[in-house]
Amino acid sequence: MNIEEIYKECGAYLKGHFLLSSGKHSQFYLQSAKVLEYPNLAQNLAKELANIITKSGIKVDSVCSPAIGGILAGYELARALDTRFIFAERVDGKMNLRRGFSVKDGETFIICEDIITTGGSALEVAKLINSLGGNVLAFAALANRGFCKVENLENSRKDSCKLPLDKPLFSLGNFEFEIYDPDDCPLCENGSRAIKPGSNTNHG
Repeated sequence: MNIEEIYKECGAYLKGHFLLSSGKHSQFYLQSAKVLEYPNLAQNLAKELANIITKSGIKVDSVCSPAIGGILAGYELARALDTRFIFAERVDGKMNLRRGFSVKDGETFIICEDIITTGGSALEVAKLINSLGGNVLAFAALANRGFCKVENLENSRKDSCKLPLDKPLFSLGNFEFEIYDPDDCPLCENGSRAIKPGSNTNHG
């Protein structure tokens, strides 16, 4: 399964000048919503990810994702693993469980995202689950942005990765894009203006 080709075929591999949530700039952006809008494709991707996780020997009780981007990927992964699914939401800048969701003491989890960049949001959710008595065994994502080491792929870990060293990350593919500080961005130097992904339909 070639995740890069799938993103391109779905129009989810965007090229332009993007302002990332980290404040940095990039010429490329992965818009996972364009992939996950096709339920059969989302199901097949999750099944492939679940197979990778299962073959590793990891078995969990539940999957938890950060809202909103990770919800569809996490839900489909939970279905493929035949487990429960919940999601965390950011309230006043802090991740919380709402909507009656709870964590049982000792309940094991995988934290699932659509895309893992540095893993900051996933780590926040993991800390939340652990604080409520759960036990996070691993992390998962449809795609990895190249900062964190993926258990089932041959890539290296960068210093900016925030995920813990003792918990594996599973992913269907690894994307490595150049990311620039706003003050040292060649795209800005060429007169282009960075846009937030989704705020403009012209990505060419």
